[in-house]
Amino acid sequence: MQDNQSPSSLNDIFGPVIVRYTRAQALLEGVLVDAGSLASEAGFQWPVALTRAVWEDCVAWQAADNQRQLGQDPTGRLWDVLVMAVLAIRGRARGGNQLSFSLYRVPRDGVSTTADKVSLKLIVGPGDQGEPVITILQPHED
Repeated sequence: MQDNQSPSSLNDIFGPVIVRYTRAQALLEGVLVDAGSLASEAGFQWPVALTRAVWEDCVAWQAADNQRQLGQDPTGRLWDVLVMAVLAIRGRARGGNQLSFSLYRVPRDGVSTTADKVSLKLIVGPGDQGEPVITILQPHED
């Protein structure tokens, strides 16, 4: 491309794509966890996924955890995350593709029986085919 020509595509500016990591690959590899049909029950109209870090911190719970701590289950914990996200969306006064929200969850540490407040972030972005999808992340994740 000569100096007096304007670039016609992103390839002209940045060059060809070297690696493309799709949402489908992230879901298959467990980097993202699909919220499944519970997301639509909570009020979402687009697919929702949580990062593995959010899943492990806010959703994961096993029968052994009930013996050490108190009775909870992953479905109920996922429901809490999704409902708080929906409430944050409904309470949002302005547009944009991301928002922060918080919820209380019992940490899965083997001893806690009271909930701690955690902050999360929700991002709306394009899926692999350009369709809208939602990802719930920890505040430091991209």
